[in-house]
Amino acid sequence: MTRVRFGAVLFAIVLLSTVLAPILRPVDPLEPNYRSTYAGVSAEHPLGTDRLGRDVLSRALAGGRVSLTIALSATALTILLGGALGSVAATVGGAVDTALSRFFDALLAFPGFLLVLLVVAMLGGGAAQTVLALGVAGSPIYFRLARSYARSELRSEYVTAAIALGASRPRQMIRHALPNFVGSILVQGASTAATFLLVEASLSYLGLGVPLPTPSWGNVLQESRAFLTRQPWAAVGPGLFLAAASLSFQFVADGMRDKLDRRS
Repeated sequence: MTRVRFGAVLFAIVLLSTVLAPILRPVDPLEPNYRSTYAGVSAEHPLGTDRLGRDVLSRALAGGRVSLTIALSATALTILLGGALGSVAATVGGAVDTALSRFFDALLAFPGFLLVLLVVAMLGGGAAQTVLALGVAGSPIYFRLARSYARSELRSEYVTAAIALGASRPRQMIRHALPNFVGSILVQGASTAATFLLVEASLSYLGLGVPLPTPSWGNVLQESRAFLTRQPWAAVGPGLFLAAASLSFQFVADGMRDKLDRRS
C-alpha cells in the first residue's frame, strides 16, 4: 500500500493547492497588470509574470482546477460509456453485441490522439468539448475490457450455479459478474486519468483545448514559451504541477492494482 499512499498524498497536495488557490495566492489570474510585464522572480511573484503582467504562479494554480476537472470528468465519461456498453454487449449478446463491437472497433482503428483532434475540430475548443472528445476516444478500450471481463465471468461456475437457481441474465451480470471485474476497470481508470491530463495539456498547448484567457496547465505552458529563454522558471510551476498530478495517478493505479485487481 506504500505506492497508493504516496500517490494519494501527492495528489492531495496538488488538489489542495489548486482548490485553495484563492487563499494561497489572492491574485486574480485573469487580471492583467501592464506595469509589471515579464517581471522576474520576487516575493510578490515567485514565478514572475507573463507578457500581460499576470502572476504565473496564480495562473498555474488556477489552471490546475481546470485541467484536473477535465481529466477526471473525461475518465468518468470513458468508464461509463465504454464500460457500460461493453457490459451490455456481453450480457445481451447476439446482434447487439455484434453491432456495438463493430462500432467500437471502428473507433479503435483511429489513433487515439487523432480521434481526439477530429472530435475537437468538429465541436470546437472548450472544456466540455475536450471532456467529450477524450471520453469518446478512450471508450473503445473500456468497451473491450468490460466485454472481455464480463464474458469470462459469465462463463464461471458461480454464475452457472446462479443460473440453476433461476437468476435472470441482468442479475447474473449486476449481482455476480460485475463485482468481480469492476476493480480491474477502476485500476485502468486511474492510469487513464494520468494520460488524459497529458493529452489535455497537449491540446491546450496547441490552442485546441481550453481557450484563453481561462488558464489550464497546457496553455500556461504555451504562454511561457514566448519568454522561455528570458524567464525559464515561468514554465516550472505548471510543468511540476502537471508532472506531479500525472505521477500521483500512476502510483495510485499501481497500488490499486495490487489491492483491487484480482487478475493481477
